[in-house]
Parts: sequence; C-alpha cells; structure tokens
Amino acid sequence: MSLSVPAPLVMMRGIEKSFVGAKANSDIDLDLRRGEVHTLLGENGAGKSTLMNILSGLYTPDDGSIFIEGEERKFRTPRDAISAGIGMVHQHFMLVPTQTVWENVALGLEDQPFSLDKNSIIAKVRDIQERYGIHVDPHAYVWQLSIGEQQRVAIIKTLYRKADILILDEPTSVLTPQETKALFQTIRQIRQEKHGVIFISHKLDEVIDISDRITILRKGRKVATIPVQNASKESLAEMMVGRRVVFQIGKTLQNPGKVVLKAKDLVVRGGRGIVCVDKFSLELRQREILGLAGVSGNGQEELCDALAGIRQIDDGAIVVDGVELQGKPSREFQKKGVSYIPADRIGTGLVTGMNIRENIALRKYWRKEFTRFRFFVHWENIAGRTGQLVERYSVVNPGLGFPARMLSGGNLQKLMLARELADDPRVVLAVQPSWGLDVSATLFVRETLLEQRDRGSGVLLVSDDLEEILSLSDRIAVIHKGKLMGIVEDPDSASEEQLGLMMAGTSLAEFLPDDVPPGHVPVRAVP
Repeated sequence: MSLSVPAPLVMMRGIEKSFVGAKANSDIDLDLRRGEVHTLLGENGAGKSTLMNILSGLYTPDDGSIFIEGEERKFRTPRDAISAGIGMVHQHFMLVPTQTVWENVALGLEDQPFSLDKNSIIAKVRDIQERYGIHVDPHAYVWQLSIGEQQRVAIIKTLYRKADILILDEPTSVLTPQETKALFQTIRQIRQEKHGVIFISHKLDEVIDISDRITILRKGRKVATIPVQNASKESLAEMMVGRRVVFQIGKTLQNPGKVVLKAKDLVVRGGRGIVCVDKFSLELRQREILGLAGVSGNGQEELCDALAGIRQIDDGAIVVDGVELQGKPSREFQKKGVSYIPADRIGTGLVTGMNIRENIALRKYWRKEFTRFRFFVHWENIAGRTGQLVERYSVVNPGLGFPARMLSGGNLQKLMLARELADDPRVVLAVQPSWGLDVSATLFVRETLLEQRDRGSGVLLVSDDLEEILSLSDRIAVIHKGKLMGIVEDPDSASEEQLGLMMAGTSLAEFLPDDVPPGHVPVRAVP
C-alpha cells in the first residue's frame, strides 16, 4: 500500500515571461513546501522579482502554470493572489505616498465597513510593531518616511493580512542584528506552523542561516535547487554569476589627512517638522571612510541632506575645507567638492525618465565645460564625457540616448557613482550605496568607495548593513534618534552585538571599563 505524498504548497511549472522581446523568465520550475523557507537567489536582472510578481498576481505569465496545494490557479490581479493566501513585500514598495501608514495598511482589505475603524486598525498595527520590532508612526504620511521606514510599512501591511505564503524581498536590509534575529525567530515560527516562506536576500550568510532549500536563477533561467546543507557562500555566488567570486576586499591601511568636513552641533528637522538630527557633531578626514551605523529612519538621511546643502539646518555649523557653508545653496557645496550618493537611486539620485546623458549632466550642467555661450547646454561635450564614464564604471546600457529606467539596479547605481565620483570630490556622502544590489554589484560599489578613499577623498558611509560598515570603515559612528551614541576609533574593537545595542540607543560610554586609562581606550564616547 503506497502513501500519497501531499502536494507542495506552491508549485510553479514552466513559467515564461518576456518584456519587449527580452526573456525575463524562461521555463522556470519552483516548489515551496509547507513548513519550509525557500530562498531565491540571483543577480539583479536574473528574473527573481519577475517570477515573484507572477506568483503575487502583478504579472500574468506568457506560459506555464501555478498550483496552490495541487489546485491550478490563475492570478489576474494581486487580489486573486491575496485571496489564495499569498503576501509579498516588494523591494520597491507598493505604497501610496499621500496616505498615512495606517491607511496604506488598510488599503485593499476586503469586507470592510463604509467607515473604517481607524482605532482598531492602528491597534493591530501597533501589536505587529511590538511583536516584530518594526516601529513606524501609524499617523505619518508615507512621503515623509525614509526608505527604511517605508520598507517597514510594507512588511507590516503583509503581516497584517496573515498570509499563508509569505514572500520577503530583502526584508533585513534595514534591521539591526537584534531585529534580524527577532525576524528570523518569527520566520522560524511561521515555518513551524507549516506555512511557507520565500526569502530573497543578497546576504549569503543570512541565506545559509534561515533557508531549508535554495533556488538560484541566472539570466532568467533556473540554475539549480539545492538543500542548504550542500551550500556555501562561495558555491552560491559562483552559481549566481557564473564565475568564481572573491569576497575578500583589498582594503589597505591609510594615514588620514586633515579634516575636510566638520559638522558641529547640527540640528535638522524632517518633513513633519520634527527634530531628526539633535546636536550632532563629527569630523571627516582625508583618506578615511567614516561609517555611520544606525537603523534607517534615525536621522541619517536628514543629516546627509544637510551636509549636501539640500536641507536647511536649524542650528549648528557645516565646514568644508575650512569654509562655513551652512545657509548657502547646494551648488556652493558642490563647488567645494561635496558629492552626494542618496539612498533612493530611482526617486532622488536619478531621473529614470531622462536618458543616460541627461542623468550625467544633472548637478553638472552649469559648469563651463558643459555650457555653450553661457546659456546653452553643450550636449556634444556631455555625450563625450558620458561615454568615458560609462566605460570607466562598466555601466551596461543599451545606448546613451535610452532612458535610465532601462538599466538594472546595479547599473543605475554605477551610473550615479560615475556622475558623483568623476571629479575626485573632497567629500563623498554615500547613503546605503549597496542597498538591494547583487553580489557582484555590491563588490564593485565597495571597491569603488575604497579606491575613492585612497585617492584622497573623505567618505561618509551611511549603511544599515553592519557587515558593510565593519569591512569598509576606518572609524565608526553610531546614530540613534538623531543623537551620536559614540565613535569607535578601531572597528576591530567592536562586535556586531555591541554596535547593534548602540543602534538601539545604548551609549558607547556604557561599554567602557572604569579602570581603562583614556589613552588605551580604542573608542571615543559622547562627551
């Protein structure tokens, strides 16, 4: 007598999808079992998001079938997928900027009365926040939130719907190590309750930690599905990119030079008029990377906006190469050699509807070499410069006249790096520079920042990724609720756990032994 094997929770067979003649998915099979975490790996443009957009009802496949517990289902809209118990947290969040957090959570809920029970919804949102450690003001408008805060809203929105099949696209990119551990505990609880999780991440250590099985995609095709016991970082990376990947970055020691950027007692308000940066001070020197660690939404982006001259400050001073710049227009900051790589490459850093040449010209069009007769843009010079930069920074593109939206995430980031680093700036403000990028693009960005440091720039690196902070930084500052928690002078002296606690609000002074002479302390606490 044979025992019947239960059907997988999700079974995708022969999935095909093309866009304007380009194959995004080609004959892909994928199974998700009950009670497992199945990770999807691949470079940017490998087809992961397209495949998951098909499963979540955003796209209709050109060919292939989807089965939920053995029953074939056709999803024509996301609501069809939600009704089937599928919830997805997208890398680029499906939120309405002009609505509040709680309104975004409620948007699309079925069987709701004509008048929503606002208090009940907010109470449930707060319950999720407490359970998962994902904090954001339910009354805030989405347009006022940082990228990290918006991602938290997307996670809350999915958890609110109690999805049986949960798709998480880079869910830990804005969490502290402690919050990541808490999220992983929740994922393991979901697995224990026999639900299914599809996990997408570029952090290979996390993938090996949380996964049961791993499927690797490359150029729209499935390369392999393997149990996690057979996986290593090196083998996964090689399957993703088709060649051996060296993880060790060639970081050399440098002797920092003079101070190129000084921020003293800065007070900066955010979009809601609330103080986001509170009496914050730091000094950035030539030939150093100063890492700024903190959970996204604690004032990092407002601080960097102020240091780039695009946000007014309430109090304090900003000094670049000995010249006070607070209160001056952003162009004066650029002229003094301040370059800005913002976290939002699509909404802030680049204009994706403009072509590649035009994006290179942004923030530079007023310069003498790019103007003709003082009032006209010299497009021939810009085209020549653009060609040099896309070659130097290996920006894969269909043509300089094509809109930037046709580039992958990694190539968009390379394009922004090319524009901001081309003139060897004195100060580089790099906010989440490798956020959402694959292994090879991440290594390119990190090596580029190190090369820029070695050429004499001072680099302020803002990142939620502690591994990135620890591997690149010469010193580490930690921010929490707009305040400086302390500066670690020797990154090798601090553990991820200690930095995580500082990111959660513990001052560095609390870690210092009472009997250690000040001259022997490898860290500097807040006065």
